[in-house]
Amino acid sequence: MNMPAPTPALSVENLLECASAAAGGLRNFGSDNYREALGVLLAALAEEACLSPQGQQMLHDKLVSQLVNRLVMEDYLARHPEILQQPIEDPLVIVGLPRTGTTMLQRTLAVDPRLYSAAWWETRYPAPLEGESLAEPRRRLELACAEVEMMRQVIPQILAIHPLDAMLADEEFMLMEHSFMCAMDAYVNVPSYTRWLDGQDQRPVYMQLKKMLQFLQWQKTRRGVPAAQRWLLKAPQHLHTLELLLEVFPKAQIILTHRDPAKTIPSMASMAHTLWQMYSDEPDPRVVGEQWNSRMARAIRHAMQVRDQTAPERFLDIRFEDTVRNPLGVLEAVYAFAGIPFTEEVRGAMQQWLANNTRETRAAHDYSLERFGLSEQQMERDYADYRRRHIAEAAA
Repeated sequence: MNMPAPTPALSVENLLECASAAAGGLRNFGSDNYREALGVLLAALAEEACLSPQGQQMLHDKLVSQLVNRLVMEDYLARHPEILQQPIEDPLVIVGLPRTGTTMLQRTLAVDPRLYSAAWWETRYPAPLEGESLAEPRRRLELACAEVEMMRQVIPQILAIHPLDAMLADEEFMLMEHSFMCAMDAYVNVPSYTRWLDGQDQRPVYMQLKKMLQFLQWQKTRRGVPAAQRWLLKAPQHLHTLELLLEVFPKAQIILTHRDPAKTIPSMASMAHTLWQMYSDEPDPRVVGEQWNSRMARAIRHAMQVRDQTAPERFLDIRFEDTVRNPLGVLEAVYAFAGIPFTEEVRGAMQQWLANNTRETRAAHDYSLERFGLSEQQMERDYADYRRRHIAEAAA
């Protein structure tokens, strides 16, 4: 009689040992507070997340994979100290609530070879795997494409929310996760971890991000990718810690995208609920809605405050309605803001990209405030200042 495989243990020591074994005995995970963060996260997973056996296995594999990436990267840094000399001071960073046109804007801009971007496969597998060369990351490409295809099969509704593609530019969120001080509530219900995180200095997140971008940039040169002028980044996560982004990347320019939260918040909750279903048994959509609305309302207020305390020329406002109605006009504004010529060649390539990647090619995404325990009155209360500042102008 075949017995089911035991569910892997989610303990700090088990994860570290599994990662070290998978990385050929490497032991240097880096010098930040990854161990403390992992401990707090694992306690919350055990006590609050209601993980299914599948979810526990998936999170075990995810965390081990991230630890392996840290090990391999630190090994490369020790052997190639020039990696940390890779210049990354002035990224162009798209920041806004999800569902505000950020993916469309990022992937259109990524057509321009003068901008470095990280494809989904690079953020999922940033470190070389055994048996592949720096010049040909064949195994990572294969694994990433297979993983995306698996998600398409298991949770096809996610494609209506976020158009997954292993080969296209995507958020640096998965790179930031390697600090283990990132928004794990995107995947599971871990309120005690989230509370702990809110009280921490999150500079390690951005120091880790910069180091990983330098590592990716160094790898790009070895794959023969032509040198670019600057990086193109995008992640809603930066709303929580915008001042740290500006501190670690002192010449960064920020593109802030805007849309009525009554449309974005329930859509975000829908995506989080979809992901929670991968890891947990019957997650409550109302719990998802309350957590995500509360955190994003706080993030929006924080970002507005940081913006008011920062030189205004560091920011460009882009409204979702303009991105949809006049994408080329928005792109022209972005290039003027970035001080990069908007050439006819780049314009033509972007027009072709937009024509081939319209929203109509994806399934409709159905969601509502009520499904997630939210209401228009709550949106007005939680986002009144933001609406007056950025939404009322668009409606006028």
